[in-house]
Amino acid sequence: MTTAAADPSVPPEKPRRARGEQTRQAILETALRLFQERGYADTTMRAIAKEAGVAVGNAYYYFDSKEHLIQGFYDRSQAEVRARADEIMAAESGFADRLRGVLHAGIDVNASYHAFAATFFKSAAEPTSPLSPFSRESSPAREAAIAMFRDVVDGSSAKLDPELRKELPELLWLAYMGVVLFWVHDRSPDQQRTRRLIDGVVPLIDRLVSLSRLRVLRPALRQVLALIDSVRSDSPS
Repeated sequence: MTTAAADPSVPPEKPRRARGEQTRQAILETALRLFQERGYADTTMRAIAKEAGVAVGNAYYYFDSKEHLIQGFYDRSQAEVRARADEIMAAESGFADRLRGVLHAGIDVNASYHAFAATFFKSAAEPTSPLSPFSRESSPAREAAIAMFRDVVDGSSAKLDPELRKELPELLWLAYMGVVLFWVHDRSPDQQRTRRLIDGVVPLIDRLVSLSRLRVLRPALRQVLALIDSVRSDSPS
């Protein structure tokens, strides 16, 4: 009996998937370029499809909307940051060194998109926007980033309070979002002010983390963690 795998009329799946991924990446790259050149609001899906050399329907096949293109950018950016972070974490065991390296990696990966980040920030800053890093649509990239910071903590030589260890990855992600916000507005050459911010804030975080195990500070730490949990519980899903 002839099977589908042996039938020469059945096209191989891997080449087809590879072509599909190439088309998807071509659409994404074209969209990012047009967002930089024309601005996010003034770039249409039709214009993206035309520049990418695909039919409009084909563009919508891979990305349902411009918002989904941004989600694709988030996912790819986080994957690139993660790759660099893995190299840093393989070479460093100190918490401060790992954190500093990962924060700088985030800026390095996104450096070429600095102007673009400023153009769509107004949309991303809207609390109900799917472009918000806090939105449901952004959850894959957000969870991946929090997992990365969890590895920063768990793989380090830092000794810290067990309850803080549980919450710290998400707190570090929030700190990273603050750094990104500063970076978006940073007009210094090569965003050197953001670099100085990272280099200045990491030792402070490291110091606070190391102090978390002091018995005298535990009541205050419990209050802070309880407040964070309360705010999180009251947030809309």
